[in-house]
Amino acid sequence: MLQALMNLLSLCWRPFGRGNGEGLDSVGIVGANFRGGGRDGKDSLLWFRDFGKYAWGDFSMAVVQANQVLEDQSQIESGPFGTFVGVYDGHGGPEAARYVCDNLFRHFQAISAESDGVVTAETIRNAFLRTEEGFTALVSELWSTRPNVATVGSCCLVGVICQRTLFVANLGDSRVVLGKKVGNTGEVAAIQLSTEHNANLEEVRHELKDLHPHDPQIVVLKHGVWRVKGIIQVSKSIGDVYMKHSQFNREPINAKFRLPEPMHMPIMSANPTILSHPLHPNDSFLIFASDGLWEHLSNEKAVEIVHKHPHAGSAKRLVKMALQEAARKREMRYSDLRKIDKKVRRHFHDDITVIVLFLNHDLISRGTVEEPPVSIRSAVDH
Repeated sequence: MLQALMNLLSLCWRPFGRGNGEGLDSVGIVGANFRGGGRDGKDSLLWFRDFGKYAWGDFSMAVVQANQVLEDQSQIESGPFGTFVGVYDGHGGPEAARYVCDNLFRHFQAISAESDGVVTAETIRNAFLRTEEGFTALVSELWSTRPNVATVGSCCLVGVICQRTLFVANLGDSRVVLGKKVGNTGEVAAIQLSTEHNANLEEVRHELKDLHPHDPQIVVLKHGVWRVKGIIQVSKSIGDVYMKHSQFNREPINAKFRLPEPMHMPIMSANPTILSHPLHPNDSFLIFASDGLWEHLSNEKAVEIVHKHPHAGSAKRLVKMALQEAARKREMRYSDLRKIDKKVRRHFHDDITVIVLFLNHDLISRGTVEEPPVSIRSAVDH
């Protein structure tokens, strides 16, 4: 009986409508299972899914492009007993974020299946590390033809909801914020659940200095911004293997990435910070977003926007509010910002990805749902 139950639980992580990296398209949703409901929309460089349904409630999703090639990737995978959300904010190019979007959930499925569908923090950690190993192997294969892939990386924010528990795993500076009802006041508090790894945070600088006590240049202040080795702001990522393996920190990669002294130990890490949060009936919704959103909106402002408006269009609404704030900072109109094309747009804001999950506690407490599986991935490029 127990084995039968565990086998049923493992159905939670079967692949939904997409194989290993197959079904890629150039516009709109990639490899999507449209049974989640809702429709795609596109408005200039903004792609959105205003409304859909997943295992434990409603969701909303939006992406706006600023770079010449979109470096953000994201996905929602949801089945009878669980939900997996990923936001992957690439840097230096799109390759690492695309690789993560193709492979992280697949590794997560395989590892959880090895334990009969039981999900723990170590399940998620091992999926991250297996993805890192795969990308490092890819860099090695491409070294003779595309060595600069060694300098590409991706922040990685994952949320997993299974058995009334939310796991949050993070590398880099994307963020998930919980909107939590405050008693019967009608108010909703903003609670940040993710830990960020950015050298502009004092605790991250202390951690790096403790790990590298004999390197006075482990963090360097350049043009008012703290950077690891004076090069990169984040201290954890998938990829960036030039900062992890000495054999990739040499010619022919670009000189700006090469360190002046030998690398005796990895400088960056792919070991995520993981939090386990038992879901409470007052937990109302979750906002997962790349740092492009949080550069312009505070946790509190984002939660207020979601709380005070209908579920439908929540992610798009957050993106547009961030863009309006970006325009305001440059003393220009939002309508004028929208006319600026990709690449030039990067001078005003970053690529921004937002996924909002609303938590239906009737469904969560029941443990099983009527909704069919959902597999949805944001566009590779616009």
